[in-house]
Amino acid sequence: MPSPFPGMNPYLEQNDAWQDFHDSFIPAIRDAVSPQVSPQFVVKMEEHFYIPELSVDQRFRLGNADVSVSRSPRAGAVPATAQAVLNAPARIVLPSVEFEKQPFLEIRDRQNRELVTVIELLSPSNKQPGPDREQYLAKRGNLLRGMVHLVEIDLLRVGPRLPLEQAPPSDYYVMVSRAEERPQAEFWPLGLRQPLPVVPIPLRPPWPDARINLQEILHVVYDRAYYKDYIYDNSPQPPLGAADAAWAAALVGATVQAAAAGRNMTQEP
Repeated sequence: MPSPFPGMNPYLEQNDAWQDFHDSFIPAIRDAVSPQVSPQFVVKMEEHFYIPELSVDQRFRLGNADVSVSRSPRAGAVPATAQAVLNAPARIVLPSVEFEKQPFLEIRDRQNRELVTVIELLSPSNKQPGPDREQYLAKRGNLLRGMVHLVEIDLLRVGPRLPLEQAPPSDYYVMVSRAEERPQAEFWPLGLRQPLPVVPIPLRPPWPDARINLQEILHVVYDRAYYKDYIYDNSPQPPLGAADAAWAAALVGATVQAAAAGRNMTQEP
């Protein structure tokens, strides 16, 4: 059963589902692109690594910082010359290190492995102010200064939008920056109730663009992950406005009823 929403499903934005959705959506894009670009190009999945350093309050304790030293003379030895013996090692406090991995796609020339196109699906850490956003913006800046195409997909309402000059406001967006057309770029502003577009994936001349239907890919990922079984237990994050919340609740209600009816049919003798 596909997602009940015509475009992005806002329930997928909640913390309980987003990382799994992100990690599933990127390979699904690869599966859609690879047959179109083979054998001239290869599509590889790579990963960003973010290692946030937590505050003191967020660190975990490994034990109490206390040292006990006693002198234990051996038989026949003079106590004054006995060696000090640690009853227990010292206990220290270490920061809790958390790794966040974010997959993205690279399209490379098969002959020389030169980077041709990068496809990114943004995550909250890319958008929220802080070192992770700065790290992503630095990479983005390097790509935009070079001869690599960039496809950037933002399916999150949370966090401030990344720098995009003259871009109209929208809930979501897709941006395709072709190396030969910079600083101009193609931009799809998307509302909550709009279908996700078919997006061109630029390659190198004379090869034509590949194309990915983001809406079809979302439905495939939604179906395979059985998100319908749990994402509707909570409200969308961030919350929707009153009109959109009522509209979303109606769609979800119909989906839940249909799923319940299907389960009842399978249980009948």
